Amino acid sequence: MLRICLAFLLLLSACATTAPSPEGPVAWNPRMSRLQKAATLPWRDEGRCAVQEASHSWSVLVERCFHALDTRKIRFRDAERRCLVASTDAATVSTLVGICLLTQPEIVVGAVIIVGVVVVAVAIQEELDAYELRRQYPEEEITREPVPETIPIAHAPLEKRGPRSEPSGQDWFPPGTPEFPDREHGPECIPKRVPPKGGNSLHNMCADNVPLNAFRGANVLVNGKAFDALQPATRTLWEVKTTAIETYKRFVQQIELEKQVAEGRRERDLAAACGYRFVIGVRTEEHKAMLERLAPDLTIVLMPWC
Repeated sequence: MLRICLAFLLLLSACATTAPSPEGPVAWNPRMSRLQKAATLPWRDEGRCAVQEASHSWSVLVERCFHALDTRKIRFRDAERRCLVASTDAATVSTLVGICLLTQPEIVVGAVIIVGVVVVAVAIQEELDAYELRRQYPEEEITREPVPETIPIAHAPLEKRGPRSEPSGQDWFPPGTPEFPDREHGPECIPKRVPPKGGNSLHNMCADNVPLNAFRGANVLVNGKAFDALQPATRTLWEVKTTAIETYKRFVQQIELEKQVAEGRRERDLAAACGYRFVIGVRTEEHKAMLERLAPDLTIVLMPWC
């Protein structure tokens, strides 16, 4: 009888224990889990359909948003013939097989192949970022700007270039201007092309379209810091901020502003040590005014192309 009682108690203990989730900090939230999954796929609509349908099951999301996938970057291979479809229309067959494979409980290795690097879609990234803020500051209500239907293109003239050669690891930079005369600098001050940070398409577009940016499609490494853009003609390094900070609640807003100011001053000092100007580019007049009030010593520039 004692052994039976002990076994019963052990069984109750095991049932009361919840196994840790293997999918990370937001796995318990079904909507965020589906968006994390959607973030691994290439989208033609910046992920807006996936965000709209993320409250439904994964299979519903795939069925309703398959049309928004960039299928040029996806290869579907049903080697195990799990998705037999009776249709004479090749396009319909391809769509149905794609939907079927993407909604399998366990996708067979090699059944869905993504061609190239997937950059997380803007709408999905903003949803994940907003959720992370709500998770960190549960007492605050976090809102975000709606993603525009089309991403604006810069109206400012861009530098004309011929065909781009393979990067040599060291990019040309001009002689000093009257305000920044030539002087001896170490190799850490020579601008170098490095891969862009993160995967935010909106941020990358804003940085690439800085007028006369010599490092489109990349970051520029100067003095150990990867800056977003460089205007060689005026020896100006840029950091681009695309957060809709004016929509945040005051408590979270203040934390983010103080973080941006501290980073901005450190980045300005790194740039100045190599003879460069430094500016912070923002998307809205409200964000610009907030930073200028908190840090009048920093140069804040509005980006009308962003």
